[in-house]
Amino acid sequence: MEMRPLGATGIIVSLLGLGTVKIGRNEGVKYPRGFDLPDDASVIALLEQARALGITLIDTAPAYGSSEERLGQLLSKVGSGRADWVIATKAGEWFEDGQSRFDFSAPAIIASVETSLRRLRTDHLDVVLLHSDGIDEASDRFLPAAEALEGLKRRGLIRASGFSGKTPEGSRHMLACVDVMMLTYNPGYTGDLPVIAEAAAAGKGVLIKKALASGHAADPAQALRAAAALPGVSSIVVGTVSPANLRANAAALQAEGEGEA
Repeated sequence: MEMRPLGATGIIVSLLGLGTVKIGRNEGVKYPRGFDLPDDASVIALLEQARALGITLIDTAPAYGSSEERLGQLLSKVGSGRADWVIATKAGEWFEDGQSRFDFSAPAIIASVETSLRRLRTDHLDVVLLHSDGIDEASDRFLPAAEALEGLKRRGLIRASGFSGKTPEGSRHMLACVDVMMLTYNPGYTGDLPVIAEAAAAGKGVLIKKALASGHAADPAQALRAAAALPGVSSIVVGTVSPANLRANAAALQAEGEGEA
C-alpha cells in the first residue's frame, strides 16, 4: 500500500483508509442495501485484513454509533494494537435515539474529544475533524470549535485538526483554520475539486470521502484510481465490513501505483 504525507502535519497515512461507520451504526445511513452490524470476530478479521494490506488509517466518529467504543476494545487484539494505526475521529455531531444532534461550542468539542479518547482507549488522537451539519457556507460558527481543537493540540491530546465539510463554500471558509480537510469526490460529484486543489496548495492534508458514492459507484476501481490521481490527496477513506471488498479496493489502488511506476 502506498503511503503519503498528510499535508504538513508530519503524519504519514496509507492511500486507502478504512471507514468504520458500518461497525457501529446501521440506521440513518445512505448505503444501497441494509446490513447487520458485524460481531467482534468479524471486526477483528476486518482489522487484520486491513493491517495485512498495509492500511494504517482508520476513520471513525461519535456519530458512528458504537464504532469508537468497539475499536477501543478490539484494536488491542490485532498486531501491535494502537501503535499500528493512525486514528482519525470527529467532533460536533452525535447520533442518538435515531437522529443526529450537533454542538460546535468549545466546551462540547473538548468534551467530545475527551470522550473519544476514553472510548478508543488511547492517550492521543491523530486527527480530529469537525463534523459539519451541512449548514457551513461561509459560516463563522465553527471558529470556536477550531480554536478548541488548537488548544487540544497544545495539550498533546490531538496531533492535527480538521474539517469535514458539506459544501465547497463552507470547506473553503475553514481552510486556513485547520490542518486537514475531508472533502467529497466521486464520478457523480466534482464540486469540491477547486477546494481540493486549494488545500493541496496550502499544504493541508486531504482526505477523500464518498469516493464510491456511498456504494453507488458503477466502477469502484476506476473511482478510487481517479481520486488517488488528484494532486494533494493523502488518503481515500472507504467504509466497509467486507474483507473481500477491502482487498478489491486495495488492489485497485496498488495496481494504479504499479502502473505509474
